[in-house]
Amino acid sequence: MVLWDPRIEEMPKEDLQRMQYKLLKSLVYRLYSFSPFYHDRMKEQNVHPDDIRELSDVRKLPFMFKRDLRDNYPDKIFTATKEELVRYHVSSGTTGKPTVVGYTQNDLDLWTTSLARGLTSAGLGRGDVIQVSYGYGLFTGGLGLHYGAERIGATVLPTSVGNTERQVELMQDLGATAIACTPSYLLHIGEVAEKMGINIKKDTKLRTAILGAEPWTERMRTRMEDWLGIKAYDIYGTSELSGPMFTECLEQKGFHIWSDLALVEIIDPKTEEPLEAGEKGELTITILQKEALPMIRYRIGDISSMETETCACGRTHPRIQRIQGRVDDMLIIRGINVFPSQIEYALMGIPEVGQHFQIIVERKGALDDMLVRVELSKGSFSDKINDLMKIRQNVEHRLRNSLNVNVDVELVEPGSLPRFEGKSKKVIDKRSL
Repeated sequence: MVLWDPRIEEMPKEDLQRMQYKLLKSLVYRLYSFSPFYHDRMKEQNVHPDDIRELSDVRKLPFMFKRDLRDNYPDKIFTATKEELVRYHVSSGTTGKPTVVGYTQNDLDLWTTSLARGLTSAGLGRGDVIQVSYGYGLFTGGLGLHYGAERIGATVLPTSVGNTERQVELMQDLGATAIACTPSYLLHIGEVAEKMGINIKKDTKLRTAILGAEPWTERMRTRMEDWLGIKAYDIYGTSELSGPMFTECLEQKGFHIWSDLALVEIIDPKTEEPLEAGEKGELTITILQKEALPMIRYRIGDISSMETETCACGRTHPRIQRIQGRVDDMLIIRGINVFPSQIEYALMGIPEVGQHFQIIVERKGALDDMLVRVELSKGSFSDKINDLMKIRQNVEHRLRNSLNVNVDVELVEPGSLPRFEGKSKKVIDKRSL
């Protein structure tokens, strides 16, 4: 096992918590004194920095939401001067005003350090060639992984997204040993490679994938690993926190959240009360050392759980488990809560089903109706009606048992559903159109 920073990564938990408390106390005093936004929020909550006497007192502090960033667009919450800023990143703004994130040089250094620890924990380092196929530019993924990979001494192949045949050629010609991209884009790369007559498992040196920016399931991991001959590691982050920051280690049992950089809570999204380790709820994060855009108790909206036991890899920092979905991505179908990740998990357990699916929700009369369009695997596609009916009945049965709601299923030919170079768009909710 290789560690990037053994002193921090193996620090006893009691020492980590003492460090977190000192960082939290300092952050709260700084923001109460110098941030009009946070000063007003704390006054409204009737909390003063002197009330933070132990780490658990973080619960006394007000929550922060994405709408706060939009309401204060573009930079009213920033606590760094324009002279101190060295970079901006901006979200897509597909659900409203875009989110603008500013960075000081120290912010970038800490972000890069977080990724250096994470990439090292996934077994990468000097001698690796890491193909970065996340988007570069306003999106945080490309540049974040780029600088993290360079920090660990790896060679970076900055392909960004698109021009997929060229990406496959470069992967082969330059000996890429790892790739960083979305899970859906890696699936697309694998399909394009097959059409080119290239077998990723046999004809390239690719052995590691760092996949994020969209939810994916454990069964999807198994499929990709078997198909492409790689080990697939999840990575987590949002532009508001900095960008992709936290990865799984070789154990593949959750993202390590570095306690000197972030304080994590899992809360019940309805009661806002903290949940115990292992309980599933809404992920809430305080970034402890951020200078330009501080975040206290930021409610991300992602659903996960937290493990606090020391990882088998020896790292003492807590881990959050695979993201199950988002509070606002949850579909309510005839009173039943349904997450797209539940559908993916059920489908990936059916051998006849391919890698891609699409969910279409619409209202027929007074009732909600959900159709799941499912690509068949190449070996399962048939022109025999009886064979297709059996597969469809099996898929409907599996989904009904998993979701506790009736689902219509449409089987489609391999390669017929849309492919995405960035984040996939699996859900079309016509009820809101």
